[in-house]
Amino acid sequence: MGAQLTDPAEFTELESAAMTAALNAAREGFRGANPLVGAAILTDDGTIVTGHHGGAGTPHAEVDVITTAHDLGIDLSTATLLVTLEPCSHQGRTGPCTEAIRAAGIPSVIFASPDPNPLASGGGEILAEAGLTVRSGLHLEDSRALNARWLRAMNDARPFVTVKIAQSLDGAVAAADGTSQWITSQESRSHAHEIRSRVDAILVGTGTALSDDPRLNARGSDGMELEHQPRPVVLGTTELPAESFLALNPDTLQLRTHDVGEAVDRLYTEGVRHLLVEGGPRILAAFFTAGIVDEVFCYQAPLLLGQGRDSVDGLDIGTLTDALHLSLDDTEVPAVSRLGPDVLLHFVTAT
Repeated sequence: MGAQLTDPAEFTELESAAMTAALNAAREGFRGANPLVGAAILTDDGTIVTGHHGGAGTPHAEVDVITTAHDLGIDLSTATLLVTLEPCSHQGRTGPCTEAIRAAGIPSVIFASPDPNPLASGGGEILAEAGLTVRSGLHLEDSRALNARWLRAMNDARPFVTVKIAQSLDGAVAAADGTSQWITSQESRSHAHEIRSRVDAILVGTGTALSDDPRLNARGSDGMELEHQPRPVVLGTTELPAESFLALNPDTLQLRTHDVGEAVDRLYTEGVRHLLVEGGPRILAAFFTAGIVDEVFCYQAPLLLGQGRDSVDGLDIGTLTDALHLSLDDTEVPAVSRLGPDVLLHFVTAT
């Protein structure tokens, strides 16, 4: 007996509503190395409770919603678990969700989309063979759309790429004389450090490394370095000054190439699954041109710099019809939000 791909017409309105709630819960997570996943428990009396995966090392959506249901005293012996992605069947930082579902005594599972990761797939089959009623395909396209960029990165065997841009209202990342600290506010810089704390590596070009002498570390609200630190990566062939912070950091990886495709391939072999690209302008253009930008955080400061340096420099676009299109994204934070005096814009790129 295997997991059953079910005709959407065979799902009830309550099951559809519960999966919609799970999809909404998934958006409370973070984009990156892992997919956005949400889950819902649907009881016989129509009660719906939700959970979501909060990022690497945190409970998966199924475990999160089961924990919530237990806290609320919900009887799971007649409930249905709905999840936006097939329950995992492998041991990673957390245990297999298939075992958590079986241990909870849940008799029925519906998942929207099969897991394309060969290391984690097959959970539906395992649950069906254990005697649970397993169906799939409810809001399948919505689930795929939610994680379209993650799916593309995984299929391409490369890191998920987040780009950070901190710019003036007229699109400059530095004044004409090169000064750039600080265009954006402390609130924006704090948020950027939250993103740094979640990624595996941060990449800059040798131009940024030479002009700014950055540490590329992740700091908390108290200004202290966090326990988890991303790996600093420098793209380019120019030697770093021996006394620079990045040269003195033994974890710094210098990729002596200008080919971003070659760079991300190397980073993937090094175990990087979520890469944050922080510039400069030509590096950003190279990543956009290569089509390997998945997510953009743009910190927009309320100032004008006139003849400053463009935030993205080198895109070969001569007409409006060739523009690269982005879509506002409301996962993690509202698609448009305030950070002190700045405006934060959160985008995903078109697939």
